[in-house]
Amino acid sequence: MDIRQLRYFIAIVEEGTISLAANRLHISQPPLSQQLKAMEEELGSVLVYRRGKRLEITESGKALYKYALQMTQLMEEAKAEVKEVGNGDKGTLSLGINTLSSVELPSWLHEFRARYPQVSYKIQQNESYQLCELVRNRSLEVAIVRLPLELDDFSILHLQTEPFYMLTSEPSIEQETTLPHLAQHPLILPSTEGLGVYYTIQMAFSEQKLQPNIVAECSDISLLLRLVSSGFGVAIVPETLIKQQLPEAVHAFKIKDTPAAATTALIWLKDHHVSRTALNFIDLLASTL
Repeated sequence: MDIRQLRYFIAIVEEGTISLAANRLHISQPPLSQQLKAMEEELGSVLVYRRGKRLEITESGKALYKYALQMTQLMEEAKAEVKEVGNGDKGTLSLGINTLSSVELPSWLHEFRARYPQVSYKIQQNESYQLCELVRNRSLEVAIVRLPLELDDFSILHLQTEPFYMLTSEPSIEQETTLPHLAQHPLILPSTEGLGVYYTIQMAFSEQKLQPNIVAECSDISLLLRLVSSGFGVAIVPETLIKQQLPEAVHAFKIKDTPAAATTALIWLKDHHVSRTALNFIDLLASTL
């Protein structure tokens, strides 16, 4: 039996005659009678019997009718859900975020949830180069990363470029600082060698012919803030971190006289299938820029 035959049987039971069921199904009576006979032969049971001008359902027919209703309902639900997933109304947004992710991310997710309330979320935090690998192996569909990175395999949506700030435990009446001033202090970088933020900061010092005194590399932001608060060293971080709540003992100063800036981008794998849910998220972010 197939789903079409089950729909035929439901119509026969509910209409009570072959002629009325055929009218409901918009088919002629002989094929419908043949389908009913084929079902009875396949199941080895009489499903309906004639009583006067109407057809009555047997106990076997009642059992089939119950399951036929369930199966056709499941089929309709499956079709509806597949359509919703295809439209991006349902599904899962698998999103990777960098350690220093965008401060706007919560508002983006709130807006996306308002548009697509049935979408669920898989959000994973990692270093940018690891996020690239997770997108490559399809563990994630999209990721917010810090540039520069090798991104030949990816489509890219540039999100924002922001200045760097110095974090220190020492208060000052000044609102800004300089790289030469930073070069005189033990420095904590919020990234590790070979990554985008690390490279950008190193290049900024190199362009001014300065040698930074790097005492630590720490991508764990909560630990970095504790180290700065305790006077272990000063740190250079993107503005995103400044827009979040800093400990009272940590003071932030904008770094002036340098073109160095932190760039954030959304990436997804080039020339591969991307779900409608992910495409809707990409469209949302593109519309906010």
